[in-house]
Amino acid sequence: MIELRNITWENFDECIQLQLTEEQKGFLASNVYSLAQSYVALLNDELPAMTFAIYDDETMIGFVMMYHDTAEENEYGEEEAYGILRFMIDWRYQNKGIGTKALQKVLDYIRTFPQGEASAVYLSYAPENEAARHLYAKFGFQEISMDEEEDEMVARLIL
Repeated sequence: MIELRNITWENFDECIQLQLTEEQKGFLASNVYSLAQSYVALLNDELPAMTFAIYDDETMIGFVMMYHDTAEENEYGEEEAYGILRFMIDWRYQNKGIGTKALQKVLDYIRTFPQGEASAVYLSYAPENEAARHLYAKFGFQEISMDEEEDEMVARLIL
């Protein structure tokens, strides 16, 4: 069973050791970097980033980092929204359908509106990352624009 669990002192080292395949490493910041960003957000933002380890039963298989934006803060749209900043499945657990189940769990969590109401979810990915494009399209994410500055495709899912 897929679960999102808090990152604690007990699972921190395991979380930062999760890895992508060599080909994927340029597509996503490391979990160490993501957790450092989360810490800075915790100290400086009204709503901190939400970070979780993704488990399949008792095995940590991935990591997710999410945020909530008000309509005024949303850089992609005009509505209150959630964003998925990082979503990764360790290379050892890819191509087994686990990523699909994990993303469903993430979206189910977002739909509980843990930091406030929202009408959409945004995420971005490298345009050449076909695996990400396919996974997100399966859930109904629509590509809406190319972020030229970050060289990433931005996609939106209406909740």
